[in-house]
Amino acid sequence: MCTVTFIPYNNGNGYILTSSRDEKTSRPNALAPQKYNVFQQQVFFPKDKLAGGTWVATSLNNFTLCLLNGAFSFHLSKPPYKLSRGLMLLDFFKYNNIDEFVQNYDFSDIENFTLIIVNANNKLQLTELRWDGVNLYQTELDASLKYIWSSCTLYQPEAVLNRKNWFADFCNNTPEITKDDTMLFHQNAGDGSLENSILMNRENRVKTVSITCIDHSVDGYTMQYLDIETMQNNTLRIFKSERQ
Repeated sequence: MCTVTFIPYNNGNGYILTSSRDEKTSRPNALAPQKYNVFQQQVFFPKDKLAGGTWVATSLNNFTLCLLNGAFSFHLSKPPYKLSRGLMLLDFFKYNNIDEFVQNYDFSDIENFTLIIVNANNKLQLTELRWDGVNLYQTELDASLKYIWSSCTLYQPEAVLNRKNWFADFCNNTPEITKDDTMLFHQNAGDGSLENSILMNRENRVKTVSITCIDHSVDGYTMQYLDIETMQNNTLRIFKSERQ
């Protein structure tokens, strides 16, 4: 849940959101993306076997959500918490929109997080929510721009800046970025240091275990899931015509 990129295209009629999941290797492998019924909505996501939630999900109501651990800076984890952040993400689908979620959801006793929400209903909207354990901060971002986020629980400010520079170079050197280009960036970008490369590995204790890429177009979505351990690719094609 630790590196996320957002790339709009086609004048805001499409976007590519990609998440590299950096996780303890002792945690069970997640299930590849499937369609689930969540609060009477069709939602597509890889499922965490341990807590039952997810770190990235997209739905036929045009919302895509992606989770990173931590808010603004490193924090000490103080479990137990009332529920996992991955289940909090799925709770979003109880609500009709972002405002209802922000105003009515009880974030107390949930560990610090950053939640990226893409709303593709009408004009593309990109919202960033950060919960520091006490306060929720909501920021509306310019959805015509490209972004990269790195979890503050794993990456020091210097590493975060280096990653922004790698992403800027990638964007500047790739005029028309595709899903395949983005997947390669998430697999190859870095300076040779395994600790802070986009595909990271810290002595096999914490490493990038999967990459999930969502390509949203006018007609629907493609969700590609790459399991790094097995190098197995799973791809879901989600047509908006499926919406009931």
